[in-house]
Amino acid sequence: MPFDPVRDAVLNSPQTPSQVLSVSHPPTPQTPARSIAPLARRPTDLAALLNADPPRTSTLAHLLRTDDDDRLAAAPALRKLLKYSPRNRISPADSILKPMSQAEMNMYKGYQGHGAARLAKRKRETPTEPDPDQPPAKKLATDVAVVVDHYNTRPEVGVAQRETSPIIGLKSFNNWVKSVLITRFAHPALAASKLVGRGPRAPRGKVLDMGCGKGGDMTKWAKARAAEVLAVDIAAVSVDQARSRWQQLRGPSFDATFAALDCYTDPLSKAFSPAKLATPFDVVSMQFCMHYAFESVQKARCMLDNVSRWLRPGGTFIGTIPNADQLLQNLEGVPPDAPDLTFGNDVYKIRFEDRVHKPLFGHKYWFYLQDAVENVPEYIVKWDNFVQMAADYGLHPVYKEEFHDVFSENREHAEFGPLMVRMKVVDANGESAMDEDQWEAANIYIAFAFEKR
Repeated sequence: MPFDPVRDAVLNSPQTPSQVLSVSHPPTPQTPARSIAPLARRPTDLAALLNADPPRTSTLAHLLRTDDDDRLAAAPALRKLLKYSPRNRISPADSILKPMSQAEMNMYKGYQGHGAARLAKRKRETPTEPDPDQPPAKKLATDVAVVVDHYNTRPEVGVAQRETSPIIGLKSFNNWVKSVLITRFAHPALAASKLVGRGPRAPRGKVLDMGCGKGGDMTKWAKARAAEVLAVDIAAVSVDQARSRWQQLRGPSFDATFAALDCYTDPLSKAFSPAKLATPFDVVSMQFCMHYAFESVQKARCMLDNVSRWLRPGGTFIGTIPNADQLLQNLEGVPPDAPDLTFGNDVYKIRFEDRVHKPLFGHKYWFYLQDAVENVPEYIVKWDNFVQMAADYGLHPVYKEEFHDVFSENREHAEFGPLMVRMKVVDANGESAMDEDQWEAANIYIAFAFEKR
């Protein structure tokens, strides 16, 4: 009989045995036309197969048999009367559903088999004592880890892609403010340096770019004709990107050394050799990063010690930080019945966790800036507290302005006015590239300069 899978499926479907089926095949050159007698459909349920006497085997020939007997025909009834009771089983009948004891569960927890156990013996065992030649692994605190992960995972984009940012006007304005700050306070300090490079128009001076990020100020230090720059940041991936940006600078550049270090918990001497720190800095720059140090008084003091210890007398400390007065004023303006302590606009948002408790250190809020910062924890820097602490390290303020005021006092400056056009803060007609939301976001920062005495 030719193999017919459809016929076999029909004949062996679990139907009642009273139904019969006549099967016929069309003639072929090899086989003449013939009919097969009506066949009763075999029950194929597990109860009938297992309780047959003698036991039936689950083979194709067995399923195709047509000489069924009464016992199999009565399988639906047998299913209710007979129980599954194998004759040659190995394990006791009551062991299948018996729960494991606690000792057994402990034994099999994490068990991988004898082969895996033998293989594990060949692996190098983890030393119980720390290696004295290796520095201990440092576990980052929760907030620090969030900040590091954020800046490490943000991609470094080219100049062309940066121009397509939805807040390109704000980014250009912030860059312009930094350029004004560096020109007004860093250039004179570098010009007065005793560190002089070689060649015509020799570069001069040494800079510590603390919190260098992805190297956004490398071009500014090249234009300042610095002789040497030490750049450090807590985010190692960002440090690598800053190094790449320095390597791609066009024209004469400065000597540069890059390192990944948490400058709020460790001294600079952990990242740079004594030879690198032997010549003092003329300028220390901290742009949009110093506020992270104000998580605790210990971190703030470690940061100030790193700024001052290797800065020469007469040297300059410049930076940009959030405007604490404005942030706290906006916090007070949040309605009492508001669902959360959030304010801002489409460009930036700030969310505080507490309206009443306002500590000098660790006063945390969450900051979002479109296409730049994705909800990271930051800390309020109260200006008077900062000034008092800085005085303990010989640092005294010489400049402090909100970003809006930096614009007002320098937009008609002979150098900084045209610079605004070149940096695309405004066009040739004086029209700003920022909308109202970006302009509001710009003023959540202040620029400052200190002198070491």
